[in-house]
Amino acid sequence: MGKGAETRERLLSIAEAAILAKGFGATSIDELIAEAEITKSGFFYHFKDKTELARALVRRYLEQDEILLDNLFKRARELNEDPLHAFLIGLKLFAEMMADLPEGHPGCLVATICYQERLFDKDIHDLTRNGTLAWRKRFIELLNEISETYPPNDDVDMVEVADFISTIVEGGIIMSKALREPEKLAGQILLFRSYIKLLFNPRMF
Repeated sequence: MGKGAETRERLLSIAEAAILAKGFGATSIDELIAEAEITKSGFFYHFKDKTELARALVRRYLEQDEILLDNLFKRARELNEDPLHAFLIGLKLFAEMMADLPEGHPGCLVATICYQERLFDKDIHDLTRNGTLAWRKRFIELLNEISETYPPNDDVDMVEVADFISTIVEGGIIMSKALREPEKLAGQILLFRSYIKLLFNPRMF
């Protein structure tokens, strides 16, 4: 990675931390360049304005999210070829990863944008919507595969179950921060894992 790319990446990391901590509107270009130790012209070399910075942040955040989930559920499938057991392992690995964050999850950039929607343009809203739909698509495919072998014990819409995962993660982040209990997110993911076990357990009824 060249010096210019390193500077851009450092700016994105600083901006993401600041926005998650206090919001997009309260984050100024001046504070970002001060922490990155660059000039204002250096900032504008990489981003023409804060909106372009926000677009780059969302793309980066979603790409990192997809890589993380790809690796996590790929590893789970390597550990067990059965779709249900692999999914349960994946959720356990996900919970453990969240539990290993010493100060808890820093927050979700997509949720932050949704909370402050008036500060962002349509392109950014489209990016966040597409990112959320990508989560839905990923988990619908996994759940449908499970359903072929383990018919669910309740008449549920798999789209809703897939979205339930996003709801659990976003809600867990909020609860962790509100209660100042970093372990809350991991606990919520494990509770969802228990729901999946009950939903697909062939011995339940």
